Amino acid sequence: MANALVPEFAVSDWRASRAFYCDVLGFDCVYARDEEGFCYLRLGAAEIMIDQIGLGRDFDGGHLPDGYPFGRGLNVQIEVPEIAPLVAALDEAGHPLFLPVEDKWYRIDAAEAGSRQFVVADPDGYLLRFFQDLGRRPASEPA
Repeated sequence: MANALVPEFAVSDWRASRAFYCDVLGFDCVYARDEEGFCYLRLGAAEIMIDQIGLGRDFDGGHLPDGYPFGRGLNVQIEVPEIAPLVAALDEAGHPLFLPVEDKWYRIDAAEAGSRQFVVADPDGYLLRFFQDLGRRPASEPA
């Protein structure tokens, strides 16, 4: 809608994916096309689309996932104001984290950008890295 890049995930069960994204993670469904198994979702400024494999138009020709986990080699970074509520919601739902909460600092030229982050796999195995901004600091090593 407003973002220049919005990933679309091909999913095996769009209702299960929609429940995970909306009921557990707190995404809003901006709109859906039930007959196609499609939802456009938003969390803050982050937007994604989910699309049921086998309904509507599929991008086949070797581009559909062929087995779990889907999205191999890709993780999607999503900024949130605070990760603690997401971690609590996932715990309450009994959904494990793929990578635990950690504070990481990434060098950007002569500075470092901090992220408090974790990674979770959605029902089809797409990796979602949620982070909250920890600010900037001088780099510990020269650029």
